[in-house]
Amino acid sequence: MRQKIKIPRIVKIEKISVHKIQCMFNNGESRVLDFAKIFKQWNVTENDFEYPLLDEKEFKKVKLRNYTLSWPNIEIKVNGEHGEDLTLPYEIGADVLYELSDGIKEPSKYRYGRLIRSARLKAGLTQEQLAMRSGTTRFYISRIENDKTDLEMSTFRKIVEAGLGKKLKLTIE
Repeated sequence: MRQKIKIPRIVKIEKISVHKIQCMFNNGESRVLDFAKIFKQWNVTENDFEYPLLDEKEFKKVKLRNYTLSWPNIEIKVNGEHGEDLTLPYEIGADVLYELSDGIKEPSKYRYGRLIRSARLKAGLTQEQLAMRSGTTRFYISRIENDKTDLEMSTFRKIVEAGLGKKLKLTIE
């Protein structure tokens, strides 16, 4: 049986500000990288590849490449497998970036718990009644309403349509 390897990957650059980058990783987390702190921790000097990135204009030229952060404006020369000279953009591995980043406290990670609780109360149902109607447990309904668990779209649909007797409408903005 094939096991999933959970290697962090960056799937989106969400925001760039003065030496800070907010990224979304493949596990769905948004995290912030404070490069002012990172460069200080690394003791970056004029002799280091990272030194040009201390300039805000150069830093903001960051791109997403191969699921990690890449600066095409900073070129690094390396030897290839067969001794050939290669010129590559400066990159830091996504696994290293994940470790160096800080998680963002989102107001409500899943946000649908509040919607389900509100609809359940409006329908005059207890958690137990909603669980019975939707084929799940009261404990699971409680965890969903308190945003303590994630839930698959099929389960969400079951709770809304079978449990609450409503129609599920999904909007992407």
